[in-house]
Amino acid sequence: MTQPLVTDEQRAQLLAVGEARATGQPIDPMPVVRLFTPDAHATWLLAALDPADGNTAWGLIDLGIGMPALGVVKLSDLAAIVGPLGRPVLRDLYFHAVRPLSGYVRLAQLDGSIPD
Repeated sequence: MTQPLVTDEQRAQLLAVGEARATGQPIDPMPVVRLFTPDAHATWLLAALDPADGNTAWGLIDLGIGMPALGVVKLSDLAAIVGPLGRPVLRDLYFHAVRPLSGYVRLAQLDGSIPD
């Protein structure tokens, strides 16, 4: 059985940041969850979830083509993705943010990929 992309606790954290963003608060949140394709090179470092739909996530997106950028993605779309070997998107069970999202963005732009 596949793990959920976000836990209930992570969903609550993502929604809280999403609410702050929706009200226009200037924030630099810590990423909450790291998702990845185990058989491709895509990574999503998510920091917020839109409280209006509970499905649209915001964070640093790296599709493995050397151009990581801030953006949005639907969790339902990620749940439907399978890589070239048929593996689904997974949640990094050991991810713990060590810097705010802006720090990951800066490093990713320098390296061309999201740092571990």
